[in-house]
Amino acid sequence: MTSRAATEYRYEKLTWPDINDAVDLNKVCLVPCGAVEQHGPHLPLDVDLVCPCGVAAGAGQLTPDKLLVLPVIAYGYTGHVMDFPGTINSHYEHFMAHVLDVTKSLAYHGFKKIILLNGHGSNWPNLDLVARRTNLETDAECVPVSWWNLLTVDKEFLPRWRQSKFPGGCAHACELETSLYLYLDGGNVRTDKVKSGVVSFNVEDSPFNWVDLFAAGPATLVSWTSSYTDTGVLGDAELATAEKGRVAYEEAVNQLVRFVTWFQARPKDVRQDHHRRPPTMPLPWGQRPVS
Repeated sequence: MTSRAATEYRYEKLTWPDINDAVDLNKVCLVPCGAVEQHGPHLPLDVDLVCPCGVAAGAGQLTPDKLLVLPVIAYGYTGHVMDFPGTINSHYEHFMAHVLDVTKSLAYHGFKKIILLNGHGSNWPNLDLVARRTNLETDAECVPVSWWNLLTVDKEFLPRWRQSKFPGGCAHACELETSLYLYLDGGNVRTDKVKSGVVSFNVEDSPFNWVDLFAAGPATLVSWTSSYTDTGVLGDAELATAEKGRVAYEEAVNQLVRFVTWFQARPKDVRQDHHRRPPTMPLPWGQRPVS
């Protein structure tokens, strides 16, 4: 009888014997990491959950033999957005500790390839550090990726897809997020309230201080969200359509599948200790010794 681990992509639907089978299959584990955060008057608070979870599920459905998708980590680092009602903040130390607990648990059970699929921009520096710590403190390999950056793999995709201005047209509750949400859960979009918004400091025309989902100035100031938007919308939401969302969804899913396939087969990086004399004490930061 074929193990359910070979055909089930949802981690939480497996039993513990199935998990042993999934480890034997060298399955890649993917942890969606989102936030509960304001997205203007037209989008619900769960945009940063619906988008990464939708992309993750799409990839899991296409490659259940290679991928396990874990339940989403729902609360992210959003302290700068607390002037907008509904936003739930997880202190950055708590957030990082929580995600690291998950990656270390996976590594302990025998999974050696882990992806952190980010759905919230301000999670990024925290997830990058969690991935680095996972790589140093366990024998697993961990890679963070934001779902929207999957759209940059094919260099011709965004120029074909995007109609909004750069920078700023795709930033938050924008052309991209609104389109994908319209495709994934359009019934919950307040379509009568869709209105574009601007990042106020982008109009300063500074070569240093500007922001977009896909890039930022070399010295961009990130402070209280309410200081640079009145509505919480940053970008050309009025250009969004469900059809654009479908196209973006399919591109993100297909590129994620490509990455999972490559990552699963990639040989593990081999560490080398170049000390002439072997160190006489363990590393003082919790990292694993050279094996």
